[in-house]
Amino acid sequence: MTMRVFAVALGLFGVGSFAADWPHFLGPQYNNTSAETGLRHEWPKEGPRKLWESAKGAGHSTPTVSGGKVVVFSADGENEVVEALNAANGERLWRLSYPAPFTSKYGGGSGPCSNPTIAGGRVFTLGISSILHCLDLATGQVVWKRDLAADYELLPTFFGQGGTPLVIGDRVIVSLGTRDQKSAVAFDAATGKELWAAKHAWGSSYSSPIAATLHGRECVLAYQGGMSDPPTGGLLVIDAKTGAVLSATPHRAKMFASASISAPVVAGSRIFVAEAYTEGGLCVEVAPDFSAKPAWLAPKFDTYIVTAVAHEGALYGFAGQHQQNAELACYDLATGKVLWRDELGGKFQRASLLRADGAFLCLGENGDLAWLDLSPRGAVVKAQAQLFHAPETWTPPVISDGRLFICQNQPGSGGTKPRIICYDLRGE
Repeated sequence: MTMRVFAVALGLFGVGSFAADWPHFLGPQYNNTSAETGLRHEWPKEGPRKLWESAKGAGHSTPTVSGGKVVVFSADGENEVVEALNAANGERLWRLSYPAPFTSKYGGGSGPCSNPTIAGGRVFTLGISSILHCLDLATGQVVWKRDLAADYELLPTFFGQGGTPLVIGDRVIVSLGTRDQKSAVAFDAATGKELWAAKHAWGSSYSSPIAATLHGRECVLAYQGGMSDPPTGGLLVIDAKTGAVLSATPHRAKMFASASISAPVVAGSRIFVAEAYTEGGLCVEVAPDFSAKPAWLAPKFDTYIVTAVAHEGALYGFAGQHQQNAELACYDLATGKVLWRDELGGKFQRASLLRADGAFLCLGENGDLAWLDLSPRGAVVKAQAQLFHAPETWTPPVISDGRLFICQNQPGSGGTKPRIICYDLRGE
């Protein structure tokens, strides 16, 4: 981790400052929160000023940003594509394309579901067909790659691999799931050699593992649960150095055709996980001896394709499996009590939230963008615009250096095609 990213993680930037890097899924602290301030909170009816856009392929992968480069991961036919763009103007700097044919029995599209991770001047991607790449960020050259489907006896999945590679120090950690119970595996970031395997029967889900320090110990939090009958899965707390499974808390839908997607949310020694089919949300308390027990259960806090955000003792997130029943909800972290629910006119549906500059950016799944003022007292829409009209806008927004990066994942009205769009949020 660079000193600049470290400063972001500690929130050291002052008023009116911008932080350059968003190097992995959910941002510098794995919590969908940006340290940037001085952002523009008002815009004309068409939204913030567009700086540039660039065509992209299929998939729902989130862009990541480091050193002035935006890394985009998508699919072009039967090939997966990793490319780096200049964050300032969208110019393509390099592009890697490789064969990755994949067909799911359950639909869901052919593009990657996981997200690129940038660390130590390198890019790590895990494709839908289980190809793990390590690339040089400056040039796009392949440093090493692993075909995990060839190297391991993987458990079956509904839609291919979906978890994002997690880099902690010299380890690249992947939620995997194998027939010999390698639930998560750590690889050497320099060589791709296996370093450890967390042994557990739960297979990989579509939730991305995250890093957390619990009771002074560096941990990996993996919300597991693959294509198993009967369905099994839950939250694994794993020692990041050794791969030892410190605790395993079951939480999985009771139906076979179900997928756990949202990532764990950390608030002190509490971890929130959720699925959207039968069980909803669960808050787990991890004790100093790393025993874990449910703190509270919230069946109606069923975040699905998006991850909740914790802030000042409350959890905020769009709950609901389907578009027509999606609501923004606020729950008390200490008790699990619902403080309020608001459909916000039904406009945003299953939307992503990103906290920045004292407010929340909200990206609706059809291309609507808003600034929200959220508190335990309720929700207020402060500004909003329809950037485009296209379904499956499930990719969370990214902020870096005052720029907002948003992916349109499906063709939209007016003939628009899948693309990444960069908007200017820098205040005057």
